[in-house]
Formats: sequence, structure tokens, C-alpha cells
Amino acid sequence: MSDALKALEGAALDTRRPLDEILDAARFNDAGLMPAIAQQHDSGEVLMMAWMNRQTLEETLRTGRVCYWSRSRGKPWRKGESSGQQQHLRAASLDCDGDTLLLQVDQDGPACHSGRRSCFYVALESDQARVTSEPMVDPAALYGDKSPH
Repeated sequence: MSDALKALEGAALDTRRPLDEILDAARFNDAGLMPAIAQQHDSGEVLMMAWMNRQTLEETLRTGRVCYWSRSRGKPWRKGESSGQQQHLRAASLDCDGDTLLLQVDQDGPACHSGRRSCFYVALESDQARVTSEPMVDPAALYGDKSPH
């Protein structure tokens, strides 16, 4: 762990450090990516997990509109650019190890390409997997014939 992140472990409430210092210390993987969990800010519902690189994280912090890194497209992906189902940033946090982001967002409509509110709709039980929610919107209506996955 970097000295900058280690120093925050014992820091007093409301201690502030320059953003660049913390992002320099953050632990992006070998591909330059970090997992980002999106959570609805007012309900606490976990909506999705995607990847961010430093560029997309900085854009998100600067604009307030969530931008991820699309591994399949190999470029920035502004949530909702094809479906209209945008995410607006309310707060962003880095975990204690500096390797995972939590984004508290205001999600317009479904977060999942399946048309469901959350990507986490498959419950794994002791002997089966069970779908736990209905789509809010038909994915064909969101993406036409081109689903992002």
C-alpha cells in the first residue's frame, strides 16, 4: 500500500489531500482499470459494476456524468449514451486499499442492458439460480438490435 493511502488510515475526520496525490497512489490493475460499483444514492440499491481508468474517473468527477471504460469497445463509455439511461454522480469513494471505487449515483431508469433496474438480478441459492426482477424496459427499445453486451 502506498504511503499516501496508509497515511489516511489514521487521519482525522475531514482531512484533505490533493486529488492527484490520491489517484497517483490508487491501485489500477495491469490494464490500468479499477472496478467501480454503482449504487443508487438514496436507496442504497447496488445497480452495477463496471470498470474505470484514471481518465474516465477524472471525467466523471469533473462533469458529474458517469463515464466508464468499455473493455469490449476499448474506449470510454458514457453511461446512457446509447440507451438514454444516464447515471449522474452524487458521490465517489475509494476503498481503504485504493483498488475499488464506490459511486453513489442517481440512475435514470434501468442500469442493466437487460432492461432491469440492477444488473444483480440472478440470485444464487443452495441448489438453483433464480431471476429476482422483471425488466423495466424491453432491451430492444433501449438499444434497437445492438445490445452493448
